Amino acid sequence: MASIETAAEHERILREIESTDTNCIGPTLRSVYDGQEHGLFMEKLDVRIRNHDREIEKMCNHHFQGFVDSITELLKVRGEAQKLKSQVTETNRRLQDDGKELINSMEELKQCRVQQRNIATTIDKLTHCLPVLEMYSRLQEQMRAKRYYPALRTLEQLEQTCLPRAGQYRFCSIMAENIPKLRTQIRDTAMTQLRDFLESIRKHSDKIGETAIKQVHKMLYLCFCKGMEGGDGGESRAYNGAIVCCHMPSDCLNCLSLQVPGAQDLVDFSPVYRCLHIYTVLGLRDVFENYYRKQRRKQARLVLQPHSNMHETLEGYRRYFNQIVGFFVVEDHVLHTTQGLVNRAYVEELWELALSKIVAALRTHSSYCDDPNLVLDLKNLIVLFADTLQGYGFPVSQLFDMLLEMRDQYGEILLKKWNITFRQVLDQDNYSPIPVSTEQEYRHYTSQFPLQDPELEKLPFPKKLPFSEFVPKVYCQLKEFIYACLKYSEDLHLSSTEVDDMIRKSTNLLLTRTLSHCLQYAIKKKNVGLAELVQVIINTTHLEQSCHFLEEFISNITNVPPDTVNATKLYGTSTFKDARHAAEAEIYTSLNAKIDQFLQLADYDWLAAVQGGGTLTASDYLIDLIAFLKSTFSVFTNLPGKVAQTACMSACKHISTSLMQLLLDPEVRQISMGALHQLNTDVKECESFARAGPVAGFQGDTLLLAFSDLRQLLELFTQWDWSTYLADYGKPTCKYLRVNPHTALALLEKMRETSRKNNVFAQFRKMDRDRQKLIDTVIKQLRNLIAQHHT
Repeated sequence: MASIETAAEHERILREIESTDTNCIGPTLRSVYDGQEHGLFMEKLDVRIRNHDREIEKMCNHHFQGFVDSITELLKVRGEAQKLKSQVTETNRRLQDDGKELINSMEELKQCRVQQRNIATTIDKLTHCLPVLEMYSRLQEQMRAKRYYPALRTLEQLEQTCLPRAGQYRFCSIMAENIPKLRTQIRDTAMTQLRDFLESIRKHSDKIGETAIKQVHKMLYLCFCKGMEGGDGGESRAYNGAIVCCHMPSDCLNCLSLQVPGAQDLVDFSPVYRCLHIYTVLGLRDVFENYYRKQRRKQARLVLQPHSNMHETLEGYRRYFNQIVGFFVVEDHVLHTTQGLVNRAYVEELWELALSKIVAALRTHSSYCDDPNLVLDLKNLIVLFADTLQGYGFPVSQLFDMLLEMRDQYGEILLKKWNITFRQVLDQDNYSPIPVSTEQEYRHYTSQFPLQDPELEKLPFPKKLPFSEFVPKVYCQLKEFIYACLKYSEDLHLSSTEVDDMIRKSTNLLLTRTLSHCLQYAIKKKNVGLAELVQVIINTTHLEQSCHFLEEFISNITNVPPDTVNATKLYGTSTFKDARHAAEAEIYTSLNAKIDQFLQLADYDWLAAVQGGGTLTASDYLIDLIAFLKSTFSVFTNLPGKVAQTACMSACKHISTSLMQLLLDPEVRQISMGALHQLNTDVKECESFARAGPVAGFQGDTLLLAFSDLRQLLELFTQWDWSTYLADYGKPTCKYLRVNPHTALALLEKMRETSRKNNVFAQFRKMDRDRQKLIDTVIKQLRNLIAQHHT
């Protein structure tokens, strides 16, 4: 059984060897060598090999003839193959010879293709590089032409688009390195141009403002002419001789800024726009806005700083206003032509700052001005300045408020000027009635002063006007003052009632303060004669009567009826009344002073003896005094009756009082009866003068009452009627009612003193002793009387 299995195993291994690839028989043979039947297997293998050899031999024998035939054919094929090889070799040689040209052509074609590819690549690269070079060239050209904003745009396009497409080339790197430098150069150049622009507008602000103001002046005139053609009445005003409307129409205000050339015509604003665009592109717009506003604020402070001598001439003010208008016209232009470089809030803030400084400067400098014409011109200039800026939308109410403040200053300057004028008129007046010899002369004066005297008009020529030259001159000056006030009140946007009130108040100041003081000065100055004072009274009377004509004159020019409720009344009547009263008082004072001069010439002999016979005559000084008074009172015929009567009564009372004072003068310690008789004669002369009626209008012996005190005293002493005086003292019917016991006592004591000294050596004469005793007795009785009635 074992041998059968072994034989079967060997058979299997042999079949496996025969059917298996030789590379895989290793494991099979290993199994044979590992077994115990190695020899047996080898035998079996030899038997299998011999079997296969026999089969091979049988097969070879079977195919040998075919093999011989195949060899024979192969030999034949070999010869043909040699021929074919020779032909192929020849063909190859010829092919190689012929292919050399093709190879050369192919090489050339290859080279051409390489070149073509290189050219295409180059063209492609150049397509990206040429725009860079062209754009850089354009950039250089723009820089040379100083077209910096397009240059900056070109630079931006070059950096963001062209250079990235061009690739990494050396020239691109150089360009990229130069881009920041070019930006800085453009920015600095633009800033330089902006500084030049700021300097330019600083220099041209004056011209810009002048142009804008002239244009407003022209527009206002055209608006006025249009309003006149359309039948629009109303107020008008004058600028430099041209009449324009008093209030700027709203349509003129609305279109004013659109029709004022000058800013863009006189100044090139392109540097501002260019710099703004450049800084915007550079992302530095805020920096630029802040810089621009800061620089303009600095320029505003310089513009708003007036010259120290600005107040000396109108041209100084005009230049100041032109610069300010020019500054804000530029700002307004920038506001409307740029988007946000300056905004309305910034401009309004700047204007508020400017307005406060302008008002302060004008208040300061106008306070130095003492020329009313300059103040008036300045007011017109300020109004035109305000109208111009109002046309650009700037609020100007503060300027008009300041003009109302200046109105008071203007009024004070006018008062000073008219004070000088009035004084000159009064100083140059001859204080004599105006003679007129022709109708033309008469109409000349009546056209200057509203004289209404039918009786005077009926008189033939030549004739005299009752007043002197200063009446029509003062009246004309009052009207000139009113015109001057009216000129200032124009254009201030005041109502007619406000203008009327302002004029009346100013005129009242002129009347009550200036003219009143001037009249007082004329009345109280030295060397003013009584004739001049009389003429002053006549003049002031006529001026007082003309006050209602002044009222009508003011009403006519202001179109406000004089009977309007709350209308201010002129104080002219009271002013001229006060002046007339002052002149009257001065007449009384001057007349008394003149009387005193005559009385100083009195030279009484207070110790004169009683003349035994003959008639005493009045003293020489008193005769001269009476003659003077008669001459003086003859001039008083043109005075109001009461004034002349008062002056006459005052003169008589002053004479009486002065003579009484002479009697009671403490330095006169002795008075004789002879002296009293002389004084009595002088008093009679005075009474004769009073009785003759030097001034019409006194009833009966009214003027004699001035001498009644002195008359009764002298009669008491000359008639030595002491018994009657002492008996009737205190009774209403007393003959010597006006004799004061103190006065009588003082005079008696002076007579007693005289009697004592004259009778030192005659004390033994009975008559003298009796007279002395009588005087002592009367003195004692007077003292008792005084003690009884005055304790």
